[in-house]
Amino acid sequence: YRDLHTFELQAPTRLIEWARESRVCVAGYGQSDGNEILQLIPPPTLQTKETQGLCPERDFKVECGGFSKRPVYSLKYVPDTSLLVTSGPPDSSLQVWQTSAEDSDVIKSVSTIATENGTGQPWAKIATISARAPWVLHGSRLDSVQITEVESRKNVYTAASRGSEELSSLAFLDCNTLLLCCATGQLCLADIRQPQSPVEAVSVPPAPCGEQWCMGTRRGIQGSEPSSQPVARLSSRGLLTLTDLRKTSESLASAKARVPSPGSGAEFLCVSWAPALEGCLAISGFDGTVHVYDTQSWDSSGREAEPIFVHKGHAFSGAGGSGDPPLVTVHTWHLQKPRTLLSAASDGSLHVWDWVQPCGKC
Repeated sequence: YRDLHTFELQAPTRLIEWARESRVCVAGYGQSDGNEILQLIPPPTLQTKETQGLCPERDFKVECGGFSKRPVYSLKYVPDTSLLVTSGPPDSSLQVWQTSAEDSDVIKSVSTIATENGTGQPWAKIATISARAPWVLHGSRLDSVQITEVESRKNVYTAASRGSEELSSLAFLDCNTLLLCCATGQLCLADIRQPQSPVEAVSVPPAPCGEQWCMGTRRGIQGSEPSSQPVARLSSRGLLTLTDLRKTSESLASAKARVPSPGSGAEFLCVSWAPALEGCLAISGFDGTVHVYDTQSWDSSGREAEPIFVHKGHAFSGAGGSGDPPLVTVHTWHLQKPRTLLSAASDGSLHVWDWVQPCGKC
């Protein structure tokens, strides 16, 4: 490691979200009615673009916080605002939160975005954007995807779909184009300028049956076409496929990650592209580790890939409350520091780590 920071939270955490002014937001997913939502100030060394030497202050600080009456399974910061949007069981509704004003350290609930026929539906996956106005893209199934204006709660777009497959991930490719990933691995595109047109299934190679899938989209270089950025899909058995949306009939590349198959479902699967490292991505959700891969040498053979770094800190930090080894529930990349990641685990541990640059482009 080049650097490692740790912070202990009071409950299992499955969300990490960068907010304004490089703040970090986290939330708990327990079943009680007191799930914390916290906004943390990172250690000073993480708030500068250049890596500094020794720093006397190495801890996160709680800037403000609040409590959710339901488990928080997804949390997104709304860009250019002070709002957070969360979702979680028992239905597909969304909760909107206001982070603290200057004279308060409370994150307070300000509204709820209800969804039609949302009772009994799985919790909603969400994505946010502020290209035109503060919008949230949300849905639990392919036939329930919509965009809502966060502040007015006005419906902006409802996707037309004949299918009802459960969603695992969704994303804005730009302010007009949406990409949806079903739990079965199917990718679908939608254009909000054509609200009456059905969601278009992308003709990607079929995914193996019986596996659960999630996706990660890469933020493109300023001015580049969103479709030019590859989409990574990760399966519950560790299969990784890269897809170029301009030529979807064949995989751009594929590989098998060196990870154990999850024994209790695939609810914590996570794959994400490094924003400042060409061709690098990270995966987690199988055990107490986070694996980083360089995809630039991958081909379509699907052979096992060697990670360039494995973060094992959560696995060594102790067992969770049930006595089981901690499971990494989520990870995310630092927005400016190329090799810095944040990860959280089921034992409430929050780690920030930066590995020493190995030989090669990463």
